[in-house]
Amino acid sequence: MTCYPGPINQVFMNLLANAIDAFEDCPHLPASPAITITTRQLPPDQVELRIADNGPGIAPGACDRLFEPQFTTKPAHKGTGLGLAISHQIVVNQHGGDIRCEPNPVGGAAFIVTLPITRAAQLEAVPGPAPAMA
Repeated sequence: MTCYPGPINQVFMNLLANAIDAFEDCPHLPASPAITITTRQLPPDQVELRIADNGPGIAPGACDRLFEPQFTTKPAHKGTGLGLAISHQIVVNQHGGDIRCEPNPVGGAAFIVTLPITRAAQLEAVPGPAPAMA
């Protein structure tokens, strides 16, 4: 797929770091804490990456605000509330994709990133380093 590898890597690192933080902040860890990463191709020309955990979860109302700058579900002085806002900008504005959160009522949450497989003509118009194949 054509993308900016550095910024996309930042998105995935933000999502993984948030999942790890959720376990660290959880007073009652699940018996087997887990982060699951799955990918699949969506017709006609998209790829979906899902990062899910079985941690304490996210309140359904909070999912609607997670991508707002300076909104955080972390304890005071733990997070800035910028990681997911920046991730949203990278996925949506730079790559023409989508990012969303799905809470799991039983525990945990999933973040789903959908990206076009190729968007080279539009990526070339964005200032900055040239896109690369990943």
